[in-house]
Amino acid sequence: MKTLATLALAALAFGSVSAQEKEAKLKVLSDIKFSGYIMSQYQYSDKESNKGEKDINSFNIRMVRMALEGRVAKDFYWKAQLQVNGNTSNLTVAPRMVDAFAEWQKYDAFKVKAGQFKRPFTFENPMHPITQGFMGYSQNVLKLAGFSDRNGEHASNGRDIGVQLQGDLLKANDGHHYLHYQVGVFNGQGTNMKDVDQRKDIIGGVWVAPVKGLRIGAFGWTGSYARKGTWTEVDANGNAVAKNGVRSLEKNRYAISAEYAAHDWTVRSEYIHSQGYGFKTSNASGKETDCTINYAAGDKADGFYALMIAPVISKKLYAKARYDLYRPQADWHTSKTQYEIGANYWIGKHVMIAAEYARVNDRSLNKSNYNMFDLQLDVKF
Repeated sequence: MKTLATLALAALAFGSVSAQEKEAKLKVLSDIKFSGYIMSQYQYSDKESNKGEKDINSFNIRMVRMALEGRVAKDFYWKAQLQVNGNTSNLTVAPRMVDAFAEWQKYDAFKVKAGQFKRPFTFENPMHPITQGFMGYSQNVLKLAGFSDRNGEHASNGRDIGVQLQGDLLKANDGHHYLHYQVGVFNGQGTNMKDVDQRKDIIGGVWVAPVKGLRIGAFGWTGSYARKGTWTEVDANGNAVAKNGVRSLEKNRYAISAEYAAHDWTVRSEYIHSQGYGFKTSNASGKETDCTINYAAGDKADGFYALMIAPVISKKLYAKARYDLYRPQADWHTSKTQYEIGANYWIGKHVMIAAEYARVNDRSLNKSNYNMFDLQLDVKF
């Protein structure tokens, strides 16, 4: 009898432990959130290239993303996000991992993030592409923050692999913080790529918020972008000499930013300056070995934008306008300027219809002025 009683108690204890483990597993699963969005697009343009080609009109799936996120042990937040539209031909348009990181968030003043995530550069880069509000990110952000970067890096959606520290300091009575800082160390090669030249990018920013909704900030970025491959150099005698190995290009950038986002209004402006040459070809496949430098494009570029999104019917209908300038050689002879107006209409909290007209002046084209129209249906889930 004593033996039977002992076995019965052991079975009850085992059953209790199993139930607790199941409950813990269910709790972890309940903390995981699945989300995503679809951005469908129609775009018309009467642009005429210098070769006489015309872009007329096209439907497009601008973006489809799916994400899982959650918490572990209360203080750790994690996220994994995939971009699933495109094909499997190259890193630019293939289905791929865009986010994969964890962040320790125990203290507001000191958080640590590691993995693949947005570079801490500019206000606009980390914004959700739907709530950013326009048919695309501003030109200077696209070219100088790691989207379709001028240095030849594959399209990386503003992201890289590394470690970042950030925090909010000096909390006000209304709940906002007067000061924010962020600084990170990254490979410098963009998404889903290991370091090539064993050098690291250092990117950081700081902003002050004197009142709730207003941010004034500055950002800095120094590092390199590298490839392993071949190129040709001219020696002192004028002879062409074939070279091979790792070739690194310097990357030095800064941004000055300001934003007011409160009472259903958004006003934002940013200037970005870049110093450093780019490679002649884009590394769309992730395997590009042509290390020829595009000296003709120069080693400087800059851009500026200013935008406003104003409520017509609060939480539903918004009017918008943007001035968007990019100078690929930091001068005016190849500048591209977009003058944009449009409207965003929200159907509930998860569906937005966005329409936009742009008058474009691109001085690199023989026919420098043309028109664009963009219509999008965006769904969040």
